[in-house]
Amino acid sequence: MTYAVAVARWEPNAGQRLASAALTLFAERGYDATTVNDISERAGLTKSTFFRHCNDKREVLFLGQDGMTARLAEAVHASTPETPPADVLAAVLDAIGTFFPEEIRAAATMRATVVAAHAELRERELLKGAELSSAIENAVRKQGRGETAARFLSALGLLALDITYHRWIADPDERSYRDHAAETLDELVAQASELPGPADTTRTTSGRSPG
Repeated sequence: MTYAVAVARWEPNAGQRLASAALTLFAERGYDATTVNDISERAGLTKSTFFRHCNDKREVLFLGQDGMTARLAEAVHASTPETPPADVLAAVLDAIGTFFPEEIRAAATMRATVVAAHAELRERELLKGAELSSAIENAVRKQGRGETAARFLSALGLLALDITYHRWIADPDERSYRDHAAETLDELVAQASELPGPADTTRTTSGRSPG
């Protein structure tokens, strides 16, 4: 029995077990009332194992951040400088969609509720968004698209991700993440198409045509 427990403590899914345990405890007891020891014990792991994966309990719900950020950058890098902006956004949404299969919708919904209820977690969520945005911006900039394009696509990409995610977890009809991603992209493209074009250069500063 001792040997079996020791093996369990070193299972490769320790990060997932810690995140699941923390989410359950945060929902049951509240973030402030939950300790690192509580999370470790609920996950069937040691405190030292916890700290091999996270610096503190605030980090435990964000263990997949590095993989998500890297996947996002890869998706943008896979496009070319000539790829239309809408296609870059589609690649961004598709890349992140792999992290949100249908079977985790309930957990994702619970996680969003827990994060919204605690200031420390909201702050970390904002940092997560900034990291994703920066990944898009840096990848676009490296393509040589220019500073404006890099900042525009990073801002629009983060907006698309945020809208899609929150619609997905709140959808009573349980449509897939990819369905929501396609709908969000269509809406953003439609909104962009309604922006006014360049000002008529034949007009004077007074708004009247010359002559």
